Amino acid sequence: MMVALDGTIVAIANPAIRDDLNASFADVQWVSNAYFLALAVTLITAGKLGDRFGHRQTFLIGVTGFAAASGAIGLSGTIAAVVTFRVFQGLFGALLMPAALGVLRATFPAEKLNMAIGVWGMVIGASTAGGPILGGVLVEHVNWQSVFFINVPVGVVALLLGSLILLDHRAENAPRSFDIPGIALLSGAMFCLVWALIKAPTWGWGDARTLLFLAGSVVLFAAFSFWETKVAEPLIPLGLFRSVALSAGVVLMMLMAIAFMGGLFFVTFYLQKVHGMSPVKAGAHLLPLTGMIIIGSPIAGSAITRFGPRIPLAFGMAVTAGALCGMSTLKVDTGSGVMSLWFALLGLGLAPVMVGATEVIVGNAPLELSGVAGGLQQAGMQIGSSLGTAVLGAVMASRVDSELPGKWADAGLPKLTPDQLDKASEAVQVGVAPVTKGMPEPVVAKITAVTHDTFISSMSLASLVAAGVALFAVLVALFTKRGANAEAGAEAGVGHI
Repeated sequence: MMVALDGTIVAIANPAIRDDLNASFADVQWVSNAYFLALAVTLITAGKLGDRFGHRQTFLIGVTGFAAASGAIGLSGTIAAVVTFRVFQGLFGALLMPAALGVLRATFPAEKLNMAIGVWGMVIGASTAGGPILGGVLVEHVNWQSVFFINVPVGVVALLLGSLILLDHRAENAPRSFDIPGIALLSGAMFCLVWALIKAPTWGWGDARTLLFLAGSVVLFAAFSFWETKVAEPLIPLGLFRSVALSAGVVLMMLMAIAFMGGLFFVTFYLQKVHGMSPVKAGAHLLPLTGMIIIGSPIAGSAITRFGPRIPLAFGMAVTAGALCGMSTLKVDTGSGVMSLWFALLGLGLAPVMVGATEVIVGNAPLELSGVAGGLQQAGMQIGSSLGTAVLGAVMASRVDSELPGKWADAGLPKLTPDQLDKASEAVQVGVAPVTKGMPEPVVAKITAVTHDTFISSMSLASLVAAGVALFAVLVALFTKRGANAEAGAEAGVGHI
């Protein structure tokens, strides 16, 4: 919950952080980027640590470090300190997430594993979607520091309960050594990929710097793959990917994240900038999405146990595609009832995919590699989230750039210089009307109408692209199957408090 919550809750706090610490816009971007980079780059390596030293110990260390780093951020008086401790948050979060899946995999037998992952998926989905709600309440009624301080008592409770309740399951053939060159190559490849995705909206997809980092990630991934075939105990045994189901699960998790996070990103701007809602009210309008994830995840776990993952996963992505198509019809005057319908359908579609794709990945990996499998699952979701925001953001920007000049001229507004048009486009991409103080009310009204019309047209196109991704995911879901190694769960290894 803490890790997923911090992925979205901080966006609400960023403006307050900027004002309180006199930070620049670039500084505030690093508050999110530092966390995401540290988390995404180290997830698989952190999963390997859990396989080596035990998931219980790794989980408890991750919880402790994450809570401590959160408290340190709340006490920070400079933006540099905030960014530094956000890196530590990401590193400890990377220890925590795969270890949680490793503990579930080792603790629950096959017939109960899907229900356990269903509860886990419910918490992840609800925390991700609920971040803006909680963040809005805390920032509006307390302060930005409370967004981070809230993790401290949660971490203390998790540490105490985890120390008392969690069992230490160890696979007999758990890894005994570390693939240091493999860790370095994979970390470098992940960094180049994630950095390119983060910076592409600013640099441009055709910019030499973006292409250089993307090319660097390809070269490093190739070098990593070659090295893994030569080392005695590799970081990721490439034989894992001989499982078509596991590979399909990783791809499916990425596609689901593209649709989920890409869609959620633009909907928050739609609610706050087009409909003029406060962060708290906007978050409340997303409750149907959160609620359906909470309700649907355990139900999806039961359905997957009974029917296998293939049908629920394909159904979930088909419903997701339908919901995104519905969201493409949203207008300036769309009522709350219609919005709630599409948001609820989106949550209903996402729930079985969060649960089922996780079970497919973790269940098709050997028990001794459950941490690595958990790292793959989380890495797929993190990369998909970044890719969704970057690619759909590029779609939005392209549509705004093509439509704004014409709509601006049709409204009879004064012609803009190229520099003014660029700044106006950047504002319109997030639903903000490029008005200045002192403008006459009729002009403000025209600019606002053009802004909202252009933004909604662009969001509609981005939603349809996300729906296309979801439809492709339906085909990928057909290659999944029940975890071949799930039976090696609770029966394997020796458990002790």
